[in-house]
Amino acid sequence: MKLQHSTGLTGTITVPGDKSVSHRAVMLGALSDGVTHVTGFLMGEDCLSTIDCFRKMGVQIEVGADHDVTVHGVGLHGLQKPSARLYTGNSGTTTRLISGILAGQPFATTLTGDASIEKRPMGRIIRPLREMGADITGVDDKFCPLSIGPGHLHGIAYTLPVASAQLKSAILLAGLYADGPTTVIEPAPSRDHTERMLRALGCRVDTDGCRITVYPPEKLTARDVAVPADISSAAFFLVAGAIVPGSCVTIQGVGVNPTRDGVLEVLRSMGADITLSNLRDDGEPICDITVRASALHGTEIGGALIPRLIDELPVLAVAAACAQGETVIRDAAELKVKESNRIAAMVTELTRAGADVTETDDGMVIRGGRPLHGAAFQTYHDHRIAMSMAVCALVCQGESEIADDGVVAISYPDFFDALRRLGG
Repeated sequence: MKLQHSTGLTGTITVPGDKSVSHRAVMLGALSDGVTHVTGFLMGEDCLSTIDCFRKMGVQIEVGADHDVTVHGVGLHGLQKPSARLYTGNSGTTTRLISGILAGQPFATTLTGDASIEKRPMGRIIRPLREMGADITGVDDKFCPLSIGPGHLHGIAYTLPVASAQLKSAILLAGLYADGPTTVIEPAPSRDHTERMLRALGCRVDTDGCRITVYPPEKLTARDVAVPADISSAAFFLVAGAIVPGSCVTIQGVGVNPTRDGVLEVLRSMGADITLSNLRDDGEPICDITVRASALHGTEIGGALIPRLIDELPVLAVAAACAQGETVIRDAAELKVKESNRIAAMVTELTRAGADVTETDDGMVIRGGRPLHGAAFQTYHDHRIAMSMAVCALVCQGESEIADDGVVAISYPDFFDALRRLGG
């Protein structure tokens, strides 16, 4: 994919449905009594991997037009033993969350994914699930494939080593099958879509600050889910609109869950011109977001803010490269164990474009304001690196090229089409 310097992005778009909510709508819809109609579902490869896994366990799931999905729930205890191993593709969310569900089943399962998944850390879910009584093993007790056998689960109180919604959710979902309450204590709040959806389906979930307790329910009752537009996908256009001179972009119906909206806070702290309008709530807070080009300045990103924008850090690094002054990203070591080592990847690719970036143990230091030039950017088979460097290319002088651009299909299959519609 070749990209040119942009003279301005203008228009209104709707980005795909929230990936986190889409995953959970299928998983919890499958475990509910009744039929769940999901609108706005993200038809990306990751979420389709979740559908495939539950179909293999006997759940009837229909994929219709206009991003509609219908899940015919089988109840908490209605899943069937799959005839083959479950394959989660590139999806860490599918792999980790479904492990919690499988830990409570009366049958054995093997779970694996692509080459990236087989390198990503799974010991962090193996340990608490074993503490709950799960029969779960992995390669070196750290990696996929995971073998999960029948186990009698009991409730525990578990303090997370990192603020991770995937790890928290795996434990809470296993807690649905425990013999008593299960409590997770977070070091900082992470995205709370699992807790919200469980409550909506009739499960008792108590939250006291960073302490979340789930009580095993007799059943979950199906409820339709309207998936908001994904703020992680919107972030690419928020940054593009802020850094490309002459731009004015509106993204409609974006989910602004307070555990996910850190990107807005950071961009505003950098001087971005961002306006929220048409705020409403349909299980998740939603609004329209308009961004106009403005002069940005450096900032610091770290601490409790990191879990609220972990997926948006790559594109925020692009914003920092275009800002005047220094931006420091810290406390973000979790970026090293995503689809790629996103710290090393962004440092390498931004440097390729002429940016002044230094890698640190848990983030990077970006000294912005240097002119950027086009380059042949690598993606590391990471959808967020590919889209981040596409945004970067819009402000680079000369032509840029994105290798392996098809990787965007993991979360945003129509990304480049949307960029073209805005004038990119």
